[in-house]
Amino acid sequence: MGRVRVDLNISLDGYATTTDQTPEDPIGQDWHRLTAAYVGTRTFRERVLGQPGKGTTGLDNDYAAAYFEDIGAEIMGAGMFGLHLHPDDPDWQGWWGPNPPFGVPVFVLTHEQRPTLEMEGGTTFHFVQTSIEETLADAREAAGELDVRIGGGIRTVRSYLAAGLVDRLHVAVVPILLGRGQNLWADLREFERDYKVTSEVAPSGITHVTFAR
Repeated sequence: MGRVRVDLNISLDGYATTTDQTPEDPIGQDWHRLTAAYVGTRTFRERVLGQPGKGTTGLDNDYAAAYFEDIGAEIMGAGMFGLHLHPDDPDWQGWWGPNPPFGVPVFVLTHEQRPTLEMEGGTTFHFVQTSIEETLADAREAAGELDVRIGGGIRTVRSYLAAGLVDRLHVAVVPILLGRGQNLWADLREFERDYKVTSEVAPSGITHVTFAR
């Protein structure tokens, strides 16, 4: 059986979400700052943007490449899929176009009843109303010997961390201060006690911290 994994970009003060979005700028500049090094890697450019041969190499790219390795299934919340912005749109198929960068079964935790959505490249979205434990059991079965990734958003990640269901957490700590948003570490005092903690600093200034059982 594979591991349960999480990879996140967080600010120096622990925030994994941003709050500066406007109708004119629905993503916000803080999100670009939080993800700039990851988005700039060669792996992200190739796997997500379809730009082979472009982007940075080095330590940040090593972690970006590891993000995609040995994944057999993914779990995400309704917000990450975009249902909070498109609750009444039966044709909404996510942010990623016809060929999402997952290539595995994806289990979307939601209160909405939606039919299974098969996309190009091996991605199939299953919309589930089960508990996080039941959803994880289904994802493990789908993944076989490979890993299950808890992809986000932060509420979904925090629920799995609080339940002690995550085997490996990698956070890319970006040297910016956000001061507001959803904090990864809130109510997770002494979380590190059950893990071996290692860290590496990339030339970009990002500290890659890994908590592994």
